[in-house]
Amino acid sequence: MYQYDEFDQRLVNERVEQFRDQVRRFLDGQIGEEEFKQLRLRNGLYMQRHAHMLRVAIPYGLFTSRQLRMMAYIARTYDRGYGHFTTRQNIQYNWPELRDVPDILADLASVQMHAIQTSGNAVRNITSDHFAGVAADELEDPRPYCEILRQWSTLHPEFSWLPRKFKIAVSAASSDRTASLLHDIGLQIVDNDAGERGFRVLVGGGMGRTPVIGKLIREFLPRVHLLSYVEAILRIYNLLGRRDNIHKARIKILVNQLGIDRFRELVEEEWLRIRDGALTLEEQEIERIRAHFNPPEYVSVDGEDPIFKQQLHTNPFFATWYKQNTRAHKVNGYRIVIVSLKAPGVPPGDINAEEMDALADLADRFSFGQIRATHDQNLVLADVREADIFALWLDLSRNRLATPNVGTLNDMICCPGLDFCSLANAGSIPIAKQINEKFDTLDYLYDIGEIQLKMSGCMNACGHHHVGHIGILGVEKRGEEWYQLTLGGSAGHDAALGERLGAAIEKERVADVIGEILGVYLERREEGERFIDTYRRVGLAPFKERVYANNSKPDDSDRRVAAVA
Repeated sequence: MYQYDEFDQRLVNERVEQFRDQVRRFLDGQIGEEEFKQLRLRNGLYMQRHAHMLRVAIPYGLFTSRQLRMMAYIARTYDRGYGHFTTRQNIQYNWPELRDVPDILADLASVQMHAIQTSGNAVRNITSDHFAGVAADELEDPRPYCEILRQWSTLHPEFSWLPRKFKIAVSAASSDRTASLLHDIGLQIVDNDAGERGFRVLVGGGMGRTPVIGKLIREFLPRVHLLSYVEAILRIYNLLGRRDNIHKARIKILVNQLGIDRFRELVEEEWLRIRDGALTLEEQEIERIRAHFNPPEYVSVDGEDPIFKQQLHTNPFFATWYKQNTRAHKVNGYRIVIVSLKAPGVPPGDINAEEMDALADLADRFSFGQIRATHDQNLVLADVREADIFALWLDLSRNRLATPNVGTLNDMICCPGLDFCSLANAGSIPIAKQINEKFDTLDYLYDIGEIQLKMSGCMNACGHHHVGHIGILGVEKRGEEWYQLTLGGSAGHDAALGERLGAAIEKERVADVIGEILGVYLERREEGERFIDTYRRVGLAPFKERVYANNSKPDDSDRRVAAVA
């Protein structure tokens, strides 16, 4: 993985000391609240319902065991003993004291980490495929390009005060595990008809109040022009994006207002001005960055390990976990292991300090000392020998990190909701608990099969509810928490926004309503169909009829909630 050079380290260290002085002056009353807000946001510090929240960047989701041990140290020293992994491959701490944040940032800097641009109206953490470099279905490892974009965008003087936050994702696989069509810029690595390597470029995707699927702006961009073309897009957005209304400031609004053809014309005109300048990405520079992502020294494997084979056939608990929580690796004799952060009774994405330390030790023993954060709030050990998988499973089980539920209903995405977030209208974590308690039989979950449940506590959509096979949106109605459901969403290459099922439902009924929805699926599915396949074949009507058969029509307040959401 990429290692800081002296310039990277100096930049991060100086940024820590700069923010330390800003915090001191704020606490002394020398800086006002509004002025300090802009400073803290650019250092990843939010103010939530009860305390500050610090969001730490994990570029393209990759980190080392040493960095994970530092995350554990911060959790137990400055927080309440745990951290929360997000859908953008970051980690958040929900309870730091403001006076401690500079010390936290200094500790992070000591292991080549920071919180720069994890908030504010700037280019956020560059995200990528959590299976990058080990997936059999990718053209090449996308992370070198993520790193190039990270270095270009960090503290970019022209793009530090954009109209609104800006998110970029890079994918190189036939399975889009990055949700590239739901980003401000989605970059898909492709080959053209001449066999040249480059990018398919999408623009204007996003969720939140106005969910939009990204639009194709360029079918093929030679990789030497990656930075200049992305810069051209950001220049047009920075110039023409709205700054008078925070809800209409994202690039998706501008693209829809101008139309993709006119937006493309403006970008291409700007790109011609800068295309052959200093931003040209030379092959030598690509290779320099790529060298940081050379594959580890894999061990040559001939045939299956006998102990692994025996346990797989005689231990049903291990076999179930292996089927649910591991994936094929491009190197023979290795597997990708997904570490579920969705144990019963634990808020999705949370992990405590002791579990972090244990996982760091396991990464050292079994996966070359590296870990990845996924877009669905789990972690990954990407390079585990099959001969080691049983021993790894035993240790994961001892640390409550082997819940065999990856890809099931209970492997849900969930934002912090009303428990923490000052923007939320309703709780998410209590609903996750309600669902887990109702659907607690693994055999039933396995029978249902692959299903993506995603939940947000407000229309800002941090839980990506718009693109869940089942989406849950918390809304406030007459001072109470209600929940609006959508069906049929997807975040992959077949990206789709879910359709609203109907009127919002009461908090107490959410899990029961999901049970009714699943009942329709089980009755109507055909051989081999996933939930999303059945939904696309039969449509919304049978699900809506089942859920609302014994309920009155929505009143005016229900319709207003639906319109706002």
